[in-house]
Amino acid sequence: MSTTPVIPSKPAPGAGHSWRDSRPASVILWTMHTIVLILSVLLIVYISYDTFTRRDFLTNRNYMNFQFWVCMMFILSFFVELFFTDHKWRYVAHRFLFLLISIPYLNIITHYNIPFSPEAMYFVRFIPLARGALALSIVFGYFSKNAITSLFMSYIVIMLMIVYFCSLIFFKFEQAVNPQVDTYWTSLWWAAMNMSTVGCYINPVTDTGRVLAVVLPISGMIIFPLFTVYLTDYVKRHGRPDVK
Repeated sequence: MSTTPVIPSKPAPGAGHSWRDSRPASVILWTMHTIVLILSVLLIVYISYDTFTRRDFLTNRNYMNFQFWVCMMFILSFFVELFFTDHKWRYVAHRFLFLLISIPYLNIITHYNIPFSPEAMYFVRFIPLARGALALSIVFGYFSKNAITSLFMSYIVIMLMIVYFCSLIFFKFEQAVNPQVDTYWTSLWWAAMNMSTVGCYINPVTDTGRVLAVVLPISGMIIFPLFTVYLTDYVKRHGRPDVK
C-alpha cells in the first residue's frame, strides 16, 4: 500500500468562495442581524409593558403598526440571507420556519375581521416573539467558536425566553381569577419551577394556565439534558489537554 499523501486537487474557480465572505455581504448581513436583534428586544419590551399595564393591544394603533413593520423586517431579513447564500434550497429547508413565524398574522386577522377569541388573539400576538427569541439565541450562539458551547448558549436563551413568555401569558390569564397569583413575580416563579419540572404550590385555574403547566415541563425535559452534553464536552476539553 502506498504511503504517499494524497494532495487535494485545486478547486475550480469560485468553488470555495461564498458571497458571505465578501465584505459588502458581511456588512449587509450583520446590519440585518443587528436590526432584527434590536427589533426583537423592542417587541418583547412592548408586549411586556402592555401586559403589565393591561392595555388592549388590538385597540393600540401604534403597537399594531409597530408589530407589522417588525414582521416585515423579519421577512426582509429572510430573503436577504437567502439572496447571499450559495445553498438556497438548503437554507430554505433549514430556515422556512423563520419565514412562517415572521408573517404578521395579527394584522391579517384584524384587517379581514377573522373571528378569533381574545385568548387566541393574545397567543397570536406571541408568534413574532418566537422569531425574536430565535434571533437572540443565534446571536448568543455566535459568542463561542466551540459548537457544543454555541448550542448550549443558544438553548439557554431559548429556555429563558420560554419561561418569560409563559410567565407573561400565565399572569395575563390567571391574575384576575387566581388568588394565588397576586403579582407578576409569583407568575415568574411558577413558570421557572414548572420549567425545572419541580413544580410549586400554585395551581392554575384557567384552561390556558393548565396548558402552560403541561408545556413548561415538557420543554424542560427537552432542554435540560443538553446541560449534560455540555458538561461532558467541557470535561473532555479541559480535563484532557490532548482532546480538542
